[in-house]
Formats: sequence, structure tokens, C-alpha cells
Amino acid sequence: MMNTEQKKNFHSGFATIVGRPNVGKSTLLNTLVGEKVAITSSRPQTTRNRVMGVMGEENSQIVFVDTPGIHRPRTKLGEFMVQSIEEAMEGIDALLVLVDVTAIGPHDRSIVEEMSHKKVYKLLILNKTDLVEPKNLLGIIDSFKDAKYDGILPVSARTGDGVDVLKRELTAHLPIGPKYFPDDMLTDQPERDICAELIREKALRNLRDEVPHGIGVEMMAMKKINDHFTEIDATIYCERDSHKGIIIGKKGAMLQKIGAEARADIEALLDTHVNLQLWVKVRPGWRDSAEDLKTLGYVQNR
Repeated sequence: MMNTEQKKNFHSGFATIVGRPNVGKSTLLNTLVGEKVAITSSRPQTTRNRVMGVMGEENSQIVFVDTPGIHRPRTKLGEFMVQSIEEAMEGIDALLVLVDVTAIGPHDRSIVEEMSHKKVYKLLILNKTDLVEPKNLLGIIDSFKDAKYDGILPVSARTGDGVDVLKRELTAHLPIGPKYFPDDMLTDQPERDICAELIREKALRNLRDEVPHGIGVEMMAMKKINDHFTEIDATIYCERDSHKGIIIGKKGAMLQKIGAEARADIEALLDTHVNLQLWVKVRPGWRDSAEDLKTLGYVQNR
């Protein structure tokens, strides 16, 4: 419990992270929180749901909301993702707009312009600065000099460079407010959902380019046998028979690799030994099926 004096000086609020696909939003969230609460991969649109991460310090608590990449939806899953972004913009105290400095294009500049009209404290975050020469970075910063933001901050979410400055800037501009979540809470995601996402992450990282967008993971069973052992059954869905063969791999090698990597992360999350059983099923067109989307946890809220 905070005493009266602490409450008077405690800053808190909600900050949403947006940008086009693959600019490093989830990596930034994990770096800010200090733990892995969002899956990451080099694949665009890795994040499909809003993901909340809590950063707590002595005199502040910032609740970050990671969002799917801003894109033009082509399926019902895409529509769900766009809705997730819209909902994450409601009732926030700060907005972080991410740009990948190694690949700035018209889509990035369109997003920067669109988000500049939001009536909220806004920071333009130039990410992946570790991958460009300092002299080139100055030119990039200058190219955004007319952007109507409260600040432009260069950072590297991967190395952490510049992230402390970002934390200080955000904290200083957040209102005096309550502690929204307990100190030991890092995310609002149920363990079951995090486990499914970890399995999907390993699939994204290991599979060929044509497969990942059509993958979904359903947790069929998750049972804690005792304090030291958990059993999990999960199904990886894909849209084509040919993709099923790729996911399983020769003599089951790819599926075993995905399972082994996912199990390691899940064991670290749950702090128990895990028996992970993975199955692969073909579910044609699931990304355009409202029923299938609901089964896989992509539920429209309005």
C-alpha cells in the first residue's frame, strides 16, 4: 500500500504502441517491461492481439499496449487485428508511434501523419538505430522535423539504447494516478494464451515464408499434474495440406524442433517441467471464418 505522500507523487497511465508491421513494437514492449510478454519474429503481423505489459518502478507504473501492425485487412483475421488497434487507442494517456529507421517508406510516413492528429501525448520513436550510421540517423531525424509530436526519440529496442530516456520522458508526462496492477503482474494474458503464442512464435521462426500467415494454435488441454509437472496438448492449424507436410517435416523433424523450442520457453514461464504434445490439422480458410477465429481466441468485442 502507498502512503499519502507516495500517492501524491506517483505517475501512472496507459501507453499504446503502434506502427506498421515488423517495426519492432513487441521487442520494444518486452524491453520496457523487462520480461518477454509478447512473441517476436521477423515475420510481418506476428502480433495478432493486443498485448498488455506493465512496467512498474518506485514512483510510477506504465501500462503498455502492443498492437498488430497497421495494415489493410484482407481477411476476417485482418479485420480483427485492425479492430484491436482501434480499441487500443481508446482512453490512453500516451501514444508511441514506431518507425523502423532501416526501412522508412510511404506507409510509415502516412501512419506518422495520421497519428499526429490524435489528441494525446505523442512520441515518435525511431527504432533500430543500432543498424544505421549516426550520420545517417541525423538525416532521418531531420526528415521528421515537421511532424507534430511532443518528442522524437531514437532508440534500439533490441539493445536497449535510448529506452531509459523514453521511460523518463513518458513518466514525466503521465498524470498523477493510482497503481493499476500489483507489483508482480507483468501482463493480463492468461498463461494458457501465452503458451499458445509461444508455440506459434516457434512455428513462425522455423517455417518457410509461405506458411506462417496461415498458422493458428489452439490449446486443447493444459493440466498441472503437480507443482513440478504440467501436461499440454495443442493443435497447430494450417490452411493447406502442403503446409501440413512442411510443419511436420521429414520424419516429424520440424514439428519436434518447434515443440522443443516452445517447451523450453513454456517451462521457463510456468517454472515446471512440461510434456508438450503437438498435433497438426488442416483447416482451410480459417482466417475468414468467424467460428474458427472464435475457436482460436480472436474474438470481436463489438
